[in-house]
Amino acid sequence: MELNSVILTTGSSVGFFKLVNYGVGKLPIPETAQRNVWKWKNISTSFVHSLLTGVWSVLCFYIHPQMAEDLIETYSVFSHALVSVSIGYFIYDFSDMVINQKISHSWELLFHHVVVITCFGISVLTCRYVGFAVVALLVEINSIFLHLRQVLCMASLAKSTFYRVNSMINLGTYVVFRINTLAWMTRWLVLNRDLVPLISYTIGSVGLAIMTVMNIVLFYRLMRSDFMKSSREKEARKDKEKEM
Repeated sequence: MELNSVILTTGSSVGFFKLVNYGVGKLPIPETAQRNVWKWKNISTSFVHSLLTGVWSVLCFYIHPQMAEDLIETYSVFSHALVSVSIGYFIYDFSDMVINQKISHSWELLFHHVVVITCFGISVLTCRYVGFAVVALLVEINSIFLHLRQVLCMASLAKSTFYRVNSMINLGTYVVFRINTLAWMTRWLVLNRDLVPLISYTIGSVGLAIMTVMNIVLFYRLMRSDFMKSSREKEARKDKEKEM
C-alpha cells in the first residue's frame, strides 16, 4: 500500500467520524443526557466505530482466512483499510477529548489512543502485522455492548430489562473478545518472538501490557457496578426488612 493511500484512508476516516459526531448532535437527545451533550455525542460516535470495525474485523478473516495462518506478512487491501480507518477514528477521538475535556479526566483513554495509533501506524506503514492488528480489533465486538451500556446509562435506562440483558452480553463478550483476545495476542507474541524485530516486539509487548492492566481494571469496575451493586442492594433491603 502506498503512503498516499494510507493518508487518504486515514484522513477520510477522521472526516467520516467527525460527520457522524455532527449527525448525532442533530438527532433527538434524551433529556437526562442534555447535561453533557458532548459525552453523549462522543459515546454515540464510539458506538458507530465499534459496530463498524467489529463486524469488519470478522469479515476480514471470513473473506481472507489465509490471514489467520500468517498474522505477520499476509493481509488483504480490505484488512489494511480496516486498520487505517481505525487509526483515523482514534486520531479523531483523541483530538475530540483534548479539545472538549480536561486531560486530567481522560488521560487513561488518551494514553490508550496513543499506544493504539503507534502500533497500528507501524502496521499500515510497513504492511506487516496487519493480521495481528485485525485480531486486536475483534475487541470492538465487545465495545459495541460496552458503549451501548454507557448510552443506556445516560438515557436513564439503567433499571430497564434491556440494560440488564445488555449487561450480561457485555460481560460475556468482555471475557471472550477482550480478555481472551489479549491473552491470545500475548501468547502469540511470545511464541513468535524470533520472527518479530526487537523494536516492534518491545512496542507490542508494552502496548499489550498496558491494555491488559486497563482492561482488568475496567472489568472489575463493570462487575462492581452492574452485578455486585445489585447484590449489595438486595442485602440492604433484607437488612431493612429484618429491622422492621
